[in-house]
Amino acid sequence: MKRTSTSTALLIGTAFVAALSTSTARSADLLEKIKSDKLLTVATEARFAPFEFVEDGKIVGYSADIMAEVMKALPNVGLKRLDLPWQGILPGLAAGRFDYVVTSVTVTPERMKAYHLSTPIADATMAILKRKGDTAITKPEEISGKAVGSQAGSAQLAALETFAGKLKDGGKAAVTVSTYTDFSEAYADLSAGRIEAVVNSLPGILEAARQRPDAFEVVLPTFGPKTYFAWAGRNDADSASLNALIDAELVKLNTSGKLAELQKKWFGAPMELPEALPAAE
Repeated sequence: MKRTSTSTALLIGTAFVAALSTSTARSADLLEKIKSDKLLTVATEARFAPFEFVEDGKIVGYSADIMAEVMKALPNVGLKRLDLPWQGILPGLAAGRFDYVVTSVTVTPERMKAYHLSTPIADATMAILKRKGDTAITKPEEISGKAVGSQAGSAQLAALETFAGKLKDGGKAAVTVSTYTDFSEAYADLSAGRIEAVVNSLPGILEAARQRPDAFEVVLPTFGPKTYFAWAGRNDADSASLNALIDAELVKLNTSGKLAELQKKWFGAPMELPEALPAAE
């Protein structure tokens, strides 16, 4: 009798724990929590024009316009945007300090494994910015032997270091790499003559040259592999439904032509983007 009672108690206890676990898993679904709380909290680096920047006290730009379209799929849900330094954004996402990242995350195989990266939002192929009239740099390889800046902790910095390594391995003079908290600091040093070039994604380089045509020029062609900007969510089961919703809305915006319209607004021309990222190697 005791064995039977103990077994029964264990079965009841197991069933209770299983039911509790199921209930907890359901309540932990991030999208359902966002709908219940009526608030989606995202992180952005609002110092990366024209993607994200502050104007008249508000975060505006290409990504802000896209997010306004995406939020139509979440009626009655408010949007809270946290303006943070880039270096803390992905670690903050992993730590659960906010729900999602709406800033320009360069796609890399390592990031694809660590996070859920969204449908691409823009081309992120690397390019070089130089001072206007500088004839010493007419193609990417000519940064050899020069001081070049990029953002600390960024994929652009990694691309610069990889490219500089290849130049050195090929017998070229070493590149002196300088790092900055954000690209505006790098552009300021370039303008002041403290460095001779800046490596950033092509859209960022084009925007810097557009804003200050008297000071900067774009060095073409681009260098390195074709890559893209995306947004980011946590790569876990609780975040899957939110990630899927945002991906679906981005695909709709791409196929409907709305993304191209916003690209013309902010970059002057549309971009050819795939509807999904290639699989991480």
